Amino acid sequence: MDRRAELLTELAAGIVAVERPHPLRVAVDGCSAAGKTTLTDELAVAVRAITDREVVRVGLDWFKKALPLRTAYPVESPESYYLDTWDYAAIRDLLLVPLGPGGDRRYREAVMHPSGAQAVDGAARTAPADAVLLADGGFLQRPELDPYWDLRIFLDIGLDDVLRRGTARDQAWMDSAEAAAHRYRTRYIPGERRYLDEVRPAERAQIVIDNRDFAAPRLLRADWPG
Repeated sequence: MDRRAELLTELAAGIVAVERPHPLRVAVDGCSAAGKTTLTDELAVAVRAITDREVVRVGLDWFKKALPLRTAYPVESPESYYLDTWDYAAIRDLLLVPLGPGGDRRYREAVMHPSGAQAVDGAARTAPADAVLLADGGFLQRPELDPYWDLRIFLDIGLDDVLRRGTARDQAWMDSAEAAAHRYRTRYIPGERRYLDEVRPAERAQIVIDNRDFAAPRLLRADWPG
C-alpha cells in the first residue's frame, strides 16, 4: 500500500471511531490548490469501504454568494475573496446546524453554482443520525463556522505551492498562465495569508496533513476527539 492509501485508511478509521449523537461534521480545510477536493473525494471512498454509515459529501464552493451580492469590497480584492465570497449563514443554517446537536438532520448540499452566477434550488435531504459529513472548502475555521465542526482536518502547503499549483490549474479557464498568476498574487494569496495569520488554522485543527507531495502526504498531527 502506498503512503497516500495508508494515510486515507488511517483517516477513515479515525473518523469512523468518532461517535456523536448526531451526524459527524468533518471539515477539510486548506488554501487554494491544497488538494482538498481530491483528498476529500478519496476519503469518502475510504470511509464507505469500512462502514455502512451514510457519507454526506459536500463541496462548500457550492455555498458561495451570488456575484451581485458581493458588494462590500472591490470584487478583485483580497478582502472580497476572504470576507465576502462565501455565504457563511447558509452553510451554518442549511448544513451544519441541521446536522448538529438538536438539529432535524434536514440539510442542503448546494445553494449556488461555484461561479456565483446561478442559484441551485435542490430539495432538502435527511441524514441518518450516524451519518458522516465530509465537507471541503477554504476558510472553514473562520469564526462564523468553527463552532459547528466536530472534526477539523487542515491540508498544509506553502503559499509558493499555492501560486505554482493554482496557476497551472486555473490557466485553463483564464486568458493565460500570467493572468492566473496575477490573480493569485493580488487576490487569492493575500486573502489566504490573512486567514493563516488571523485564524492560524494549522494550529487549531485536530488533524494536520502536509500535502505538498500528493503521492506521499504526511500526517503531522492527529488529536482525535473522544
